[in-house]
Amino acid sequence: MPNSSTTNFTNPSTFILLGFPGLEASYKWISIAFCAMYTSAVLGNFTILFIVKTETSLHEPMYYFLCMLAISDLVLSTSTIPKILSIFWFNAKEIDFSACLTQMYFIHCFAVTESGIFMAMAFDRYVAICHPLRHSTILTKPMVAKISLAVVLRSGILALPYPFLARHWSYCRTNIVPHSFCDHIAIVKLACSDIRIGNYYGLFVLFFVCLDVFFIAVSYTQILRAIFRLPTKEARLKTFGTCGSHLCALLAFHTPELFSSLTHRFGNNIPLHFLILFANVYLLFPPMFHPIIYGVRTKQIRDKLHRLFTYKGT
Repeated sequence: MPNSSTTNFTNPSTFILLGFPGLEASYKWISIAFCAMYTSAVLGNFTILFIVKTETSLHEPMYYFLCMLAISDLVLSTSTIPKILSIFWFNAKEIDFSACLTQMYFIHCFAVTESGIFMAMAFDRYVAICHPLRHSTILTKPMVAKISLAVVLRSGILALPYPFLARHWSYCRTNIVPHSFCDHIAIVKLACSDIRIGNYYGLFVLFFVCLDVFFIAVSYTQILRAIFRLPTKEARLKTFGTCGSHLCALLAFHTPELFSSLTHRFGNNIPLHFLILFANVYLLFPPMFHPIIYGVRTKQIRDKLHRLFTYKGT
């Protein structure tokens, strides 16, 4: 292992992830919580994928996007949590430089992917509620495929400069990363080069995410206008209920994401262990929570789960 205090080196072969500085005494309990949440996320998202695949009534645009969300959640959590658990359980803090940059790419790529998926889901709800008679002609399978491809390509391209810039910076101070995973902001702070481009680019990507939120807000403004024009309270509640799962999942993802990004950039007085803990919760809580939201609030998924468990119990 290279000396962590070495100076005047460029592109170290490894980084040292500190984990949660200041919370070492609580690693046992934190690891139990993280392991339980990760297991729940994996089981829940694979269950969603299985149900949508086997239930023909769910072969609709909203559920295709839900499958994309499940896959994105699995990749996002799996790119970080196994390594974090190895720090907790085996003190395996060392990570290869290239592996660190790969992890950084996957984190940012699939975080932006999720934002794009939520925007696609909002568009689906807008068409379904505001133009119900045209829903099947607008959101055809080829159109859903094009939207999905655009979401994936956009996130892949937007995330590409992160590892590219990080690879070309000089690291002359230390290779110790005061974080539990290779977060872009944590790596930036180790560089001795001019990192202004990296900081500006991070804000540029954040602007794109905020732009997604803006388009989602516009969609739901139109949706609410259409709902309030419905003649009865029962019809309004029933129609709004079709958006409930999406809104809950949206809040579960975007609220901690924006809070984590802003506090890392501007929260100079916030304790480091709190920032790291919250960054990990942001990567783990939505993947765990999304299957629960859709499982509880979506009747078709509830019915399929009930049939599965009833069949196994007979």
